[in-house]
Amino acid sequence: MVQKVYDVKGMTCDHCVQAVSSELNGLPGVEDVQVDLPSGQVTVTSEQQLDSAAVAAAVDVAGYELAGGESQ
Repeated sequence: MVQKVYDVKGMTCDHCVQAVSSELNGLPGVEDVQVDLPSGQVTVTSEQQLDSAAVAAAVDVAGYELAGGESQ
């Protein structure tokens, strides 16, 4: 398993959390998505390394933006 933390800009409420979680959970190989709303950090657990462009695209579809890619 691979776990990565991403910074996402623009999330302000539970609806934001659900939108981002739903899109990221739709990526192939994603096992779990945890969102910390106050910090804007999203932890994605996947079977293997995810393509950062795919993660950015999923966040974009949800209506938000990755802030500089991975934070860890």
